[in-house]
Amino acid sequence: MEHSEITPSRKMGRPLSFDRNAALRAAMLTFWRHGYETTSIRDLTSAMGVTTPSIYAAFGDKKRLFLEAMRLYVGDPDLIDASIRDAPTAKEAARFLLMSSAEVFTGVRTPPGCLLASAAAGGSEESADVRAEVAKVQQRIEGALRQRITCDMVAGILPETTPADSLSGMVMAVIQGMSLLARNGVGREKLQAISELTLKAWPLS
Repeated sequence: MEHSEITPSRKMGRPLSFDRNAALRAAMLTFWRHGYETTSIRDLTSAMGVTTPSIYAAFGDKKRLFLEAMRLYVGDPDLIDASIRDAPTAKEAARFLLMSSAEVFTGVRTPPGCLLASAAAGGSEESADVRAEVAKVQQRIEGALRQRITCDMVAGILPETTPADSLSGMVMAVIQGMSLLARNGVGREKLQAISELTLKAWPLS
């Protein structure tokens, strides 16, 4: 039986015996490296330096631990929305998403690629809820960029005929592709060059 199906209750008032934030970061890096489905409870206890009961007591089951790790990875979604909304133009917002992705995907102290892409790679019924939550995050980012493109169309920065949905989708598709390339060993410089080439396809007013 999978450990994730069991959620022991935590004794009331019993303090945690480990650094919860440090353990959560270790879990995030483990999920990032191996993906959601292939990461076992044993992998997590080893990386986090805690026992299985401690994981359940502090985080609940494996799925809830991943979702909390995903929130740590993504950061405050309101801040991401604001960075897109407050960019000088939609193109600069896209540049921010592409270049920051190239940087994150090739970090020195983090696994290559993207945590979200790693989690979305699985296809079993067990991970369906996780994939749905990952999709929500990606759809929110794409939606914010699409709205920013629409604002530029209204302001005359982009042509009225600009396909906002396709343009924002292109950026997200390139980001997901860059994640796969990074996991295959492609370096930051090439990912940045791909980002710049993508931006050359941006419509002119």
